[in-house]
Amino acid sequence: MRRAVCPGSFDPITNGHLDIIARASRLYDEVYVAVMINKAKKGLFGIDERIDLIREVTAEYGNVRVEAFHGLLVDFCKQRDIPAIVKGLRAVSDFDYELQMAQMNNGLSGVETLFVPTNPTYSFLSSSLVKEVATWGGDVSHLVPPRILQALGERLKKD
Repeated sequence: MRRAVCPGSFDPITNGHLDIIARASRLYDEVYVAVMINKAKKGLFGIDERIDLIREVTAEYGNVRVEAFHGLLVDFCKQRDIPAIVKGLRAVSDFDYELQMAQMNNGLSGVETLFVPTNPTYSFLSSSLVKEVATWGGDVSHLVPPRILQALGERLKKD
């Protein structure tokens, strides 16, 4: 079975993330979405909320699993026999950082990283920008799935 992982914080997941996950799901038998736990950061959504939301919006793919991870991504990969990490690249600035990470991950464990160019429609998109625009009342309906838009609205009303 061919397995890959798409890692990230996904706070919240965007259409750009979903594009990469969907493309990976067509190339691999099983795709793990690894939701990063960073205890130093307080996210807009908790880990369990992010996992539930991602499961909802990726359910149509059928071969996507969503799990939390803390620590080294290569350990996550080793524990699940995952030989490949799939990362989307938006710009050259992403490549500089991601190349270093890919080389480190490969050196630590032999896990390969495959870079997928982001759909140009989403080349500017990040979770941080979505949160900022939504916080100030901007329209992000074209940047996130409807379920995520709903969750953002509910969350931002509370805060």
